[in-house]
Amino acid sequence: MGEPLLLDYGSGGKASRRLVGDLFLRHFDNPILAVMDDAAALDLRGPVAMSTDGYTVTPLFFPGGSIGTLAVHGTVNDVSMLGARPLYLSASFILEEGLDRDVLERVVADMGAACRAAGVRIVTGDTKVVPRGACDKLFITTTGVGSILVDPPQLAPSGRRAAPGDAVLLSGAVGDHGLAILAQRDNLSFLQGVSSDSAALNHLVEKLITGLEEGRAGAVHVLRDPTRGGLATTLNEIADQSGVVCVIDETAVPVHDAVRAGCDVLGLDPLYLANEGKCLCLVPEALADAALDILRGTPEGREAARIGTVEAPGAGRLNTRPGQVILNTAVGGRRLLSMLEGDQLPRIC
Repeated sequence: MGEPLLLDYGSGGKASRRLVGDLFLRHFDNPILAVMDDAAALDLRGPVAMSTDGYTVTPLFFPGGSIGTLAVHGTVNDVSMLGARPLYLSASFILEEGLDRDVLERVVADMGAACRAAGVRIVTGDTKVVPRGACDKLFITTTGVGSILVDPPQLAPSGRRAAPGDAVLLSGAVGDHGLAILAQRDNLSFLQGVSSDSAALNHLVEKLITGLEEGRAGAVHVLRDPTRGGLATTLNEIADQSGVVCVIDETAVPVHDAVRAGCDVLGLDPLYLANEGKCLCLVPEALADAALDILRGTPEGREAARIGTVEAPGAGRLNTRPGQVILNTAVGGRRLLSMLEGDQLPRIC
């Protein structure tokens, strides 16, 4: 056991200074953060993408990651989904009095390693220590900023740009993260082989954008990461934003055998489980094969698959409406795939 954190560590005085210098600066070391001003001076030119997210996952550590890796990967991925190159992060910590300092150091070390792997920097931040019971151990909020790669930026990927005839691609298997959290939280031994897919997707996205955009500005219509609510909810969001219908083939959606078996036992649907290292990509039909080749040529996209097509409302045999997602089931039927109602697994990110 390490030293427990005291309220003094969030006071802004000497104890705070020691915590920042001995812990955060050591693991997040970079020239911008080292200046230690009240804000970071950044060199940004052209259009930028910005995203912020809070992380409250429990447990703090799980197979395949931790709240620290999630705090980096989640925000890096959100910035990337706008066709941008993430550059800088801010990080805000809410710490519970009594938290073991060794636990905090492990989380911060994970964040530093995730930043280095993704090629981003944490350049500013804040730390608060609250009384026991005012939060559950540790909460993190990160904000990310990046440069949009698409020119003109109006043609950057967006949930509003899905068009009839687009191919719906998925970068890999779904459900791993949500089930890994559940297994660790409830000590479910039959799920011990399931690991979170938590990963930064910015390198994958940049290869996709640069590989498809040359001479074809706006070739990638939509990029989205299916986190909370899973694949089904994210598809509904895209269909609603663009006023289209997404038709998905159940048998084409990659799901690892361990996840499928675990979902069968627990009565869960992998299409609604959270993911932290996967993305949806919608491109014109003519570019689908090229996009799949690029995705499969990356470590994060080696299991990429085409899972469906975008249609206009009312197309085909069904009287479909804008914003609907239709699932072609494994037994040959068709059903509406609605958004998640409630929360299957709370505090999974």
